[in-house]
Amino acid sequence: MAKILVTGGLGFIGSHTTVELQQNGYEVVVVDNLSNSDEKVVSRITSITGKEPLFEKVDLRHREEVRALLARHRDMDGLIHFAAYKAVGESVEKPLEYYENNIWALVCLLQEMRNQGLNNFIFSSSCTVYGQAKELPITEHSPVVPANSPYGNTKQVGEEVLQQAVSAHGLNVISLRYFNPVGAHPTAKIGELPLGVPLNLVPFVTQTAAGIRKQLSVFGDDYDTPDGTCIRDYIHVVDLAKAHVVAVKRLLDKKNSQPYEVFNLGTGKGSSVLEVIRSFERVSGEKLNCKIVERRPGDVTAAYADTTKANDVLGWKAEKSLDDAMADAWRWEKAVRGL
Repeated sequence: MAKILVTGGLGFIGSHTTVELQQNGYEVVVVDNLSNSDEKVVSRITSITGKEPLFEKVDLRHREEVRALLARHRDMDGLIHFAAYKAVGESVEKPLEYYENNIWALVCLLQEMRNQGLNNFIFSSSCTVYGQAKELPITEHSPVVPANSPYGNTKQVGEEVLQQAVSAHGLNVISLRYFNPVGAHPTAKIGELPLGVPLNLVPFVTQTAAGIRKQLSVFGDDYDTPDGTCIRDYIHVVDLAKAHVVAVKRLLDKKNSQPYEVFNLGTGKGSSVLEVIRSFERVSGEKLNCKIVERRPGDVTAAYADTTKANDVLGWKAEKSLDDAMADAWRWEKAVRGL
């Protein structure tokens, strides 16, 4: 049984990936500092899989904690690194916190992996590395342009760090560039549950429908898109989690064609903010209180993936629809709120 460490493993994508790893026979060690998650997620994962993952509370910004963690688990076969701050708007307001958490923690991990002789690493990257792409859909060969936000820049710099570490230290790395993860597990036992005010669209949608938020703000309706609102590629979190299992197997089976590989993970279809709202209203039967407000700093107009490489080379394809994601997100919200 291969052993995988999952940093940020109690977060939105990390918890779903832990479930998929366990259901595919992997031993999982979940690492999280609980800054934007809850330890109760461990029992929720266990209730889905029937297997309790080992939980390690560790702050990856603290070198001694990282050193001790990897010394305890020097028998691990690979590491999936989710732990990071992730909100574009917040990163504009708090750039230094984003660089500390997203870059320094990555460097600490890589240095201690090198010291322990560990070399299989999967990086949670983002389509934000492409900025506002000049051509759509976005392929892995699309230019990585100056980032529109500190968050996007941390992902660009993170990838650069990894590429250089691969060359110098013999790592095997797959960077997975996510588009926009949404939805929840169909059991409604795990899902996206941000602490405080949501910074992403879908949890704000579901919280508005649940009466937690009075109004849903749509940031701008004057973009150069068919309905004037931003377009994104919304991918169901379960599909995204399954891609990580495929990527792990690729590294462990030594099927990677080069030491550093990059794959876009999306559906290949762009949906506007208003289309997401209509999808939610359609599957939930709820009417949302929405208001158009000013644009948000750091947002790009449109981004959606060309998934050919992930489909053909990685051997993975998104299967769930936007309606599936909205229905699962609403089921999760209702379960959390006892509705």
